[in-house]
Amino acid sequence: MDSDQPKSSVSRITTLQILVVMALWASCFPLITVGIGFAPHLTFATLRAVIAGAALMILAAALRRPLPATGREWITIIFIGLGATSLGFLGMFHAAEFVTPGVATVIANTQPLMAAFLAALMLGETVSFRGKLGLLLGFVGIVVIAVPQFFSTGGETYALGIAYILLAAVGITISNVLIKKIAGKVDVLMAMGLQTLIGSVPLGAAAWYLEDPASVQWTPAFVASLLGLSIFGTALAYYLWFSALEHTPLNRANAFAFLVPIFGILLGMTFFDETFGWAHFIGIPLTIVGVTLVSRSGDTLSLNRHRAASSPAD
Repeated sequence: MDSDQPKSSVSRITTLQILVVMALWASCFPLITVGIGFAPHLTFATLRAVIAGAALMILAAALRRPLPATGREWITIIFIGLGATSLGFLGMFHAAEFVTPGVATVIANTQPLMAAFLAALMLGETVSFRGKLGLLLGFVGIVVIAVPQFFSTGGETYALGIAYILLAAVGITISNVLIKKIAGKVDVLMAMGLQTLIGSVPLGAAAWYLEDPASVQWTPAFVASLLGLSIFGTALAYYLWFSALEHTPLNRANAFAFLVPIFGILLGMTFFDETFGWAHFIGIPLTIVGVTLVSRSGDTLSLNRHRAASSPAD
């Protein structure tokens, strides 16, 4: 069988990579909740970005990985950093003050639907009927999980937390589409290290102006949460995510993000006394079915175009 022949579903190795990424991303809101009491929001976010970016760049330099070769690649990486790191971290760290970790992961991962629209517009990806049905079921699943929280907690602070989460989701959506555009063209370690360091600059400037970075309390709990967020939730997660997008269309990979709320809810129940109710019994199976449908759909247009764009003739 021709090795270039598109597959009708995500390969097992790529699937495993994506599942690990989703589990790592699900741990982010709980880790932020642990550390947020020891450091100002923007300072905490900046430290996370700098440590993650430095770790990736040190590894890239040790392995002598090449820098981006064209101005277009550099510009794309800059916008990835502004979306994924600057906006993404800004929204995530401020949302942690107003919304519980489980609910935060639910709302944040509505972004596959936004990404599906942008992927069709910018990447030429098509979504089959099965894929559309899977996206719809995944979205309905997380809505079912999240809606009871609106009625049980309510208030302006909860709405503000949701606004911050949606801001993060927009930034992550834009960055995911841009990552797909350069996947396979730029070294993964360099690309992700650079974007994280670039995204840390606006965060650091805002932290310096609005906060007192010296007020960080370097307790064992804070250091553990910071390193967990930086090394595993950011550096390792972005490395695996970029690598996965070299082999599968964004829409199909991104559908697995609907699993992040499930992982997040389980973490919230285990460590933050979040409850498991009827909404979870309905929403979680819907989400799993939705992800399964998308992961097994036959959408291959973007992958084929990406291979063509990566050929020597380009």
